[in-house]
Amino acid sequence: MNSREKILAAVAQNQPPNVDLPDINLFNNAGGPDSLDKFAAVLSGIGGKVFYINNFTEIGAIITGKLGIQGRIINLVKGLNLNNAEVVIKDVAVHSLHDVELAIVKAHFGVAENGAVWVTEDDMEQRALPFISQHLAVVIQQDQIVPTMHQAYGLVNNLSYGCFIAGPSKTADIEQSLVIGAHGPKSMTVFVLVS
Repeated sequence: MNSREKILAAVAQNQPPNVDLPDINLFNNAGGPDSLDKFAAVLSGIGGKVFYINNFTEIGAIITGKLGIQGRIINLVKGLNLNNAEVVIKDVAVHSLHDVELAIVKAHFGVAENGAVWVTEDDMEQRALPFISQHLAVVIQQDQIVPTMHQAYGLVNNLSYGCFIAGPSKTADIEQSLVIGAHGPKSMTVFVLVS
């Protein structure tokens, strides 16, 4: 028996015992009717805002009234009509988005445990849009909020680019001083369509 065979034989004899895989059924039972409340609480806790709306017409009043956002607005949510908002990105070069004050996109679903939303390239036209705009607004259906990331990953089945976004951009890397909007939007607002 050569050295290689001795090593492989020793490894084969010293294997740890087999153990059963962990039971992950608890993820299937997690959450429930309070997922929306938890989503709102977690998102608010990480600096985001949540508004419950009954229809799209309420969004315009909130944007101009409560959020006070003015300037260039790109609205990519079908069915949402806002005055003076661009509904298509005419110049897809990322540098053309340098002056976007507010980007409004649709999310496929949200996650209650971390306040994140899943947004795909199909809904944002330009991958950089949610990160280069000064403020980000996301529209989501109430029944599209799942309790955990475990369930969320089960819903991610597309092959195009997508990402989870949770709250405004922030960092405290430099001198442990919190900076909002350091490498992304200064604010994130989620409009939850409840009807």
